[in-house]
Formats: sequence, C-alpha cells, structure tokens
Amino acid sequence: MINNFTEKIHKKILETGPITIAEFMTICLLDPTDGYYPTRDPFGKDGDFITSPEISQMFGELIGLWCMQTWHDMGQPKKINLIEYGPGRGIMMQDIVRVAKLDKGFLESISITLIEASPVLESIQAETLSEAPCPVNWSPNIEEIPQMPSIILGNEFLDCLPIRQFIQTDENLGLNGWRERLVTVKNNKLGFGISPFELAEWQKKELPNSHHKAIQNDLLEFCPAFSQIIDELKSRSLNSNTRALFIDYGPATTDFGDTLQSLQKHKKINVFSDLGNADLTARVNFEHLANLSKANNLSVTSVITQGEFLCNMGIKLRAENLMKAKPESRNNIQRQLNKLISQDEMGALFKVICFQSEELGSPLGFESLK
Repeated sequence: MINNFTEKIHKKILETGPITIAEFMTICLLDPTDGYYPTRDPFGKDGDFITSPEISQMFGELIGLWCMQTWHDMGQPKKINLIEYGPGRGIMMQDIVRVAKLDKGFLESISITLIEASPVLESIQAETLSEAPCPVNWSPNIEEIPQMPSIILGNEFLDCLPIRQFIQTDENLGLNGWRERLVTVKNNKLGFGISPFELAEWQKKELPNSHHKAIQNDLLEFCPAFSQIIDELKSRSLNSNTRALFIDYGPATTDFGDTLQSLQKHKKINVFSDLGNADLTARVNFEHLANLSKANNLSVTSVITQGEFLCNMGIKLRAENLMKAKPESRNNIQRQLNKLISQDEMGALFKVICFQSEELGSPLGFESLK
C-alpha cells in the first residue's frame, strides 16, 4: 500500500541516498507527524499486538512483587525511582501500584517515571494512573531522571529499538567481507540494497561476537541503542543501587538471519507496506546485550525464559488463588496462564534478563548472577 508517508521516505532516499535500516525504523516509528507510535494506540485486540500485562493482571502483579523485593534488597531506601521504558497503556504500572499498596513503606518510597515518546499513549497512561497514590512523571529519556536508587523496567521495549543489519559477502575476507544492508529505491519502489563499502573499524568492533562463524550471505543484526542503555545502567549503578529488568522476545544466543518484521492487526505484512500504520520490530539479541554488560563490568543474570521467570515468581499459585476467588472465570484464567508460560506460546519465545549494581545479591526469580 502506497501512502503519503511512504512517498515522503521514497523522496528522501532519492534526494540523499540509501539509508540504514535503523534510520528507516526511526522515521517510520517515531516521525512526530506520520510515525507509528506518536499517532495511535497500537495495543489490544483492536490494535496491532497484545502484550503480557494486557493478557492478565497476574503478569503485572508478579512484576510488582519483584519490585517490592528489590526495594527490600536495597535496604528499603526512603526514596526510589520506579522507571518504565515504553509503558504502553500504563496497565503493568497500574498492577504494580496495586501490589505496592501491600507494603506501606514501599508505596511511600516510590516515585514513578514513565519514558514515553508518544503523546497519544502518554495521555492514556495519565488516565490509567490518575488515582495512583504516588508521584507519576514522564520523561523523554532516562538521562533526565535524577540519580538515586532505581528500579528500571522494560517489557517489550527493546524489540522496537532501531537495528542495523550486516551481511557477510565473502567469508574468506573475514571482517573485511561484511557490508551493511540498506533501504534504497529499486524500480521506483522501496527495497533493500547492500552498501558497496567496507565497514568502518568501529562498526567491525560493534558486530556481535559470533560474526567469525558466518558464511557467505549470513546476516547479523545489531542494535546501537543497546550500548547506550548499558552505559546508562552502569552509570546509575556506580552512583546508587540500581536494578533493571527487561522482558522481550528473541533468542538467548546470537542467531544469524533477518528478523525485521512489520505487524498490522496481529498479522505480519511486508515491511514496506503501509508505512507509519504498522509496527516495525526485530528479535532481541540477548547474548549481545549480556556481553555488552560484562564488557562494562555491570552485573547481569543468565537469560531465562518468561515461563521460567513467572513460574519462579509463583504464577501458578497466583492463578489457583484467582480461580478460587473467581470460579466463573476459571477457564479464562487458565487460558491466560497458558498464554504467558506455555512453551508453545510466550513462555519460551520471550526471555528475561536483569542488570544490577554489583553489591546487590541475586534478584528474585533468578537462580544466580552470571
């Protein structure tokens, strides 16, 4: 489908040349006038995708318990940041706040900050959290949030960060064989092309460690924002106790292959179709994220599945208690549980990782730190 936004991107490329996939994603997702996120509510059955907090209250409640235990692990500081990247409609934070009411000290200590790029979603979040008994603020980025003890959350945030793609054009050349995949114009249509230029030295260093295993035409994806996130977490961890939990879909170890996809009305469509009206997303490379953490001496857990994490947190017991309290909803609660933890649903595809200050012990839900 050709729309005015597609034509605008088409014109830009003709005027200035091919663009990186990261730039393409940034334009499509964040353009203030025509971009996907600033102009709509994409969540729910009537949107393009559904996230775990919208599937069941159990998800957000268990994250709330995790946050509460983290506050205790930090020594119950009088003031603590509770920060969420990409909070959607604010449903997970609403569930967290409800759980926080079980511990008066924790509730009185938290100051919520939501990192949101969409005015539409910010308005919905404000309505969702209008009765929260604690301060709720918004920030365009984490750098502007005061340095103090912090709990940081990101559920299905990392997958929408812009990626760059690189293709091994000649395995015999090793690092010198890698070229960047670009978005260009072919036969008057948007399409993919390959840069003729060898990668810069800094780009070679940024490639995931598995690059040396590649054969001809293998493709590696790299998210530049990962380094920025790890740098910020490291900075905060040095200044005050910090623990960050990220949940998203992707492999525990680096895979070769193109995972960029476009979603509209819960179905995959061509990535160049109906630009600005469809979500662009890519699988998260958790191994690369963990390696960046280790290189920066930031403590990190092993990567575990969402199913493992939620079961470690007691989701089955919580489901049983809900079924007893609401017997008429038993089948629905069971379906929600299966969706969240089943190996055939989100339980295996989605992974969980935690970063934290060195002095903190193993976080709830994980066996140990790496």
